[in-house]
Amino acid sequence: MNKGSALIVGVGPGLGLALAQAFSQDGHPVALIGRNRERLTQYASTLAAEGRTARPFQADAADADQLQSVLRDAVDTLGAPEILIYNAARLAPDTPVELDADAFAHRLAVNVTGAVAATRTVLPLLAHGRGTLLFTGGALALHPSPERVSLSVGKAALRAYVQSLHEFQKGTDVHVTTVTIAGVIGGDDPRFAPKALADAYLDLHHQPRDQWQAELLYS
Repeated sequence: MNKGSALIVGVGPGLGLALAQAFSQDGHPVALIGRNRERLTQYASTLAAEGRTARPFQADAADADQLQSVLRDAVDTLGAPEILIYNAARLAPDTPVELDADAFAHRLAVNVTGAVAATRTVLPLLAHGRGTLLFTGGALALHPSPERVSLSVGKAALRAYVQSLHEFQKGTDVHVTTVTIAGVIGGDDPRFAPKALADAYLDLHHQPRDQWQAELLYS
């Protein structure tokens, strides 16, 4: 049986690329979605040279209409989705007093609103109503930082959204989980190497139904 596509929002040189590698190696056609078309094209070409199916799609996660349109284009190109991974985030430093309303709203649009838009687009398109929705969270949702306020608020809001979505989808064939990464991606700890994290996402996708959970605290 052919596997459904994996739509990965927020593909960069770290975890995003590792996710594309892991899920394409598992046999899924992969949509690489991000802002840098040149980089995405290079990644897709590398995966294609390895015999995998991957296509680049340019979109800004802060633009909900554009993101929804690109996700539909990806489905038209690669077939009905089996997996959505929302890995987009705005990582700019900021403090509680220096951040103006417009900048805060833009960063939340990437960190949270884009995840909502992606979910609403992909859910009705899942092949046979079955699939996995995974969202990249972070320890800032649990321990906010005064130097990264918008990201702290965004990860906390994303965590609440995903837990609500997990409860809402109970009894269906849709597996919803946030991966709360409590460590530095690509730092000195090999547990937080992009490939190790991507393997954890893939394990979640293959997780038996009786083990489904709203959150994986990866520490």
